[in-house]
Amino acid sequence: MSAALEKKLNTASTKLNSAKSAIGHVVIGQEDVVDLALAAILSGGHALLVGVPGLAKTLLVETLSTVLGLDGKRIQFTPDLMPADIIGSEVLEETAKGKRSFRFIPGPVFCQLLMADEINRASPRTQSALLQAMQEHFVTIAGVRHDLPAPFHVLATQNPIEQEGTYPLPEAQLDRFLFQIDVDYPTETTERSILLATTGTNTGTAKKVMTPKQLMDMQMLVRSMPIGDKVVDCILALVRGARPEESGFDFIKDTVAWGPGPRAGQALMLASRARALLDGRISPSIDDVLALAAPVLKHRMALSFAARADGTTIDNLIVQLTERVG
Repeated sequence: MSAALEKKLNTASTKLNSAKSAIGHVVIGQEDVVDLALAAILSGGHALLVGVPGLAKTLLVETLSTVLGLDGKRIQFTPDLMPADIIGSEVLEETAKGKRSFRFIPGPVFCQLLMADEINRASPRTQSALLQAMQEHFVTIAGVRHDLPAPFHVLATQNPIEQEGTYPLPEAQLDRFLFQIDVDYPTETTERSILLATTGTNTGTAKKVMTPKQLMDMQMLVRSMPIGDKVVDCILALVRGARPEESGFDFIKDTVAWGPGPRAGQALMLASRARALLDGRISPSIDDVLALAAPVLKHRMALSFAARADGTTIDNLIVQLTERVG
């Protein structure tokens, strides 16, 4: 590796530490969730935050927008939300002389960091309106292409599917998310700190640490980081081992209906580099891949009916898979 690249990596790592510190002043605890959200953005991807209401998912996204210097917008997904409410629509205007023409009014998706709040509250048709934007970074209205700002990231929050009034996300849309990040309840010590810090007169405020240009430079830097053959082999072993058609493990063949596609391997390649950069290292290790297996794979796998009936979970299967591969 060249000295210039190593210097850029060290500078980026220092800047990212400052960003994490700024986020920590507002979002108390949830360090793993913050690291995964930052890794998803550094990888140029999107993330799905899953947890019950009240665990600071919305606060985290708002704080990330401020700290990273991104133009952020929020969509509150509801059962009556329409696709045009997300991507925008054309309206017919008439001039004083009677001339009529259509004008495109951009929707809230035209931003740099979109928070899709409670995405599974909306109907599948509306959820799917995000697909083209998330994958292609542009939308098409009346046959005309409209490019989204760069960078563009979607951080969606989702309530557990067992709750009333929720709709499962389509598999095609789930695959567009680089990570599924599970947000759990805080520990007792952390919850005590939250109570003391958020109910007084002085509450933490987010401060801008970097610019969109600096973030995009870091995203390109992540793609430039070297990665060893053994790490690539581990990624392939995980992804291919999670597919029932190709897996060499009986516990996968007997329980999994369908497994991850090549996009999962791409996510692991990028995210393992991003995790190493966040940790101040110049290249990823096998430990990075194994640590990211669950966020990358869990929403890209489905259990068979018999496995669900037996009480098998995707999380347990991924733990077994990482133990065999690692």
